[in-house]
Amino acid sequence: MRIAVAMSGGVDSSLAAVLLKEQGHDVVGLTAKIPLCTDMDGSEPRYDLCCSPDSIADAREVARMHGFSHAVLDVEEDFSRKIITPFCEEYLAGRTPSPCLRCNAKIKFNGLLVRAREMGCDKLATGHYARLGADDGRRFVAAGADPMKDQSYFLGMLSQEALSSILLPLGEYKKDDIRKMALERGLAVAHKPESQEICFVLDDDYAGYIERRTGRVPAPGNIVDEDGRVLGRHRGIHRYTIGQRRGLGIAHSVPLYVAEIRVETNEIVVAEKARLARKGLFADGINHMKSALLDGPALVKTRSTQKAVPALLHEDDGGVYAEFAAPQEGVSPGQAAVFYDEGGAVLGAAWIRKAMP
Repeated sequence: MRIAVAMSGGVDSSLAAVLLKEQGHDVVGLTAKIPLCTDMDGSEPRYDLCCSPDSIADAREVARMHGFSHAVLDVEEDFSRKIITPFCEEYLAGRTPSPCLRCNAKIKFNGLLVRAREMGCDKLATGHYARLGADDGRRFVAAGADPMKDQSYFLGMLSQEALSSILLPLGEYKKDDIRKMALERGLAVAHKPESQEICFVLDDDYAGYIERRTGRVPAPGNIVDEDGRVLGRHRGIHRYTIGQRRGLGIAHSVPLYVAEIRVETNEIVVAEKARLARKGLFADGINHMKSALLDGPALVKTRSTQKAVPALLHEDDGGVYAEFAAPQEGVSPGQAAVFYDEGGAVLGAAWIRKAMP
């Protein structure tokens, strides 16, 4: 087959491309150029991390060494409109966004897939640690073989159409295997460190980035306890997320955490850690994957690093209700809830709208 491989210049995507080439496929490396951390003052964007000149050069060099072509695709306009703008809007609305899930669904496995087809490619491959499956006519993503690196959560919003056209060559491997295989093949990126932060906010200052990007500086307001008593002042709701402890600027006899963000009254509600647990959630914008109906027992993740926990699902009111077997912390509106079966297959995913007390 002629296969396009999304290459960031890191070890995972580089090895994915090389493995497919070794299997005899006609490989085309694609690196997406996106806008990163512009100061919004007329200066040029900084192309760092996966879009830095060095990373693009790394991807190009892997392609040269292993005898396949490489192209850089400009997706700045789409990325800005479909990823960065919603990212800012969610924080300004008191929610915590999931830009990586949106990017996978709208840019990597949509925009790049369209470009790959225009180049005559049959499939698009990436270096994600996840597996693909099919059952009863439905395609799905499943957890990768390496539980420490499993990235199936980030692929929960992929459509059935996209799933029919992608490959995940690393799903059966563990990270240590990947680095070893990269070294055996002489890849200079074998020991390249992984990127953890949101790729377009390089200094991790989300609030400052949002203010520069939108020109909006949300007003300060009160930090209150669950009974409404004022404990301090916040610096704008876009600076806070559910479960946050640091940066509250209030003194108390026990540690306090952000339990709720009330946009309508411009208040940050704080509580002791034991009070953060929620019995369930309601999520909408459902993406059905293995299951055409999210109903009955399942396992759920409400953030990528969480171990999947048991829940009872029920679709209603244009979304899905999930009742946890035991109360859970960190249920944040704006994040994704990804639902699994016992075997690690993704049943579907949806965007969390509210936590159920």
